[in-house]
Amino acid sequence: MTPADASRQTSDLCRLAPVIPVMVVEDADNAADLAAALVAGGLPVLEVTLRTPAALDAIRAMAEVEGGVVGAGTLLTPEDVAAAKEAGALFGVSPGATDRLLDAAEAAELPLLPGAATATEAMRLLERGYSMQKFFPAEASGGARALGALAAPLPQIAFCPTGGVTAANARDYLSLKNTLCVGGSWVTPKDMVASGNWRAIEALAAEASALHGKAPRRKLPTSR
Repeated sequence: MTPADASRQTSDLCRLAPVIPVMVVEDADNAADLAAALVAGGLPVLEVTLRTPAALDAIRAMAEVEGGVVGAGTLLTPEDVAAAKEAGALFGVSPGATDRLLDAAEAAELPLLPGAATATEAMRLLERGYSMQKFFPAEASGGARALGALAAPLPQIAFCPTGGVTAANARDYLSLKNTLCVGGSWVTPKDMVASGNWRAIEALAAEASALHGKAPRRKLPTSR
């Protein structure tokens, strides 16, 4: 898989809904129910971070949920890529990017959404062929204002910002022309997941899926 092919696929995924739930799953037994609630609420693209022992089993369970597209987040090594692919992940997400990680994802034909926080990092990924990137950590890196500023010199790149994105600031990012969607954990509160309150999670997902079009696209800075 070429980087251009990977970016086309991740770009298509990012256009399916305004929010990608970013999940740290502690118990794989309820993963399918969690995924079903999110999909029913209008959020079909799901990211399970590889931060817990249950993550790979959760991906396996969510991969069976009709209408869902599950991916693996926090990919750091080639071994992570292989494990995610074996578990049924259809895409990968990384907080940053190394040559070894990019090589592995391309060889495994796993579409990767690689992370960048600076113009230099974004340019390096673009030079390799990645025009769809993750902006991370979004809020710590300057938030929507910083991301919007990257659009003038780097109009070829589209982003999915994650890291500190919430229901309160998601529209600030979604109003940017270089933002296709955002990633956030607010749609899967730990207490609701632990108690199995799938109706409440579905309601949160429905609210998030309606964020498209609620705010006018923000005018981006122009080059001088």
